[in-house]
Amino acid sequence: MDKYIVTTERAPGAIGPYSQAVGFGNLLFLSGQIPLSPETGQIVGDTAEAQTRQVMENLHAVLEAANCSFENVVKATIYLANMNDFARVNEVYGSYFPENPPARATVEVSRLPRNVQVEIDMIAAFPTHPAPTQL
Repeated sequence: MDKYIVTTERAPGAIGPYSQAVGFGNLLFLSGQIPLSPETGQIVGDTAEAQTRQVMENLHAVLEAANCSFENVVKATIYLANMNDFARVNEVYGSYFPENPPARATVEVSRLPRNVQVEIDMIAAFPTHPAPTQL
């Protein structure tokens, strides 16, 4: 199996030596997104909610570039500058997963790039066989 790189102009370009997403086999690994505008490269939003919405839209654009959607996401990690924002971030994040949300971890970190309030990375999977029946 070969890895492949996914890029889109509909999400902020990489600001370092990494790819927006890397596919390998039936997995897609999305790099952490912060709330940057793809058009201007500037931070979007002053609140945790607004920043989370922009992060999720950036992730959505990368997923679409790989012919995926949030339904394909199997794991997410949310990095918060302040755990007091958890409930507000969770509300916005949850609106993108109305059913069958992925596994997830949420951690508070001492600092995020460009001093934003939230960063999220994800892993998505392309189904290769029918899902097992529920036990």
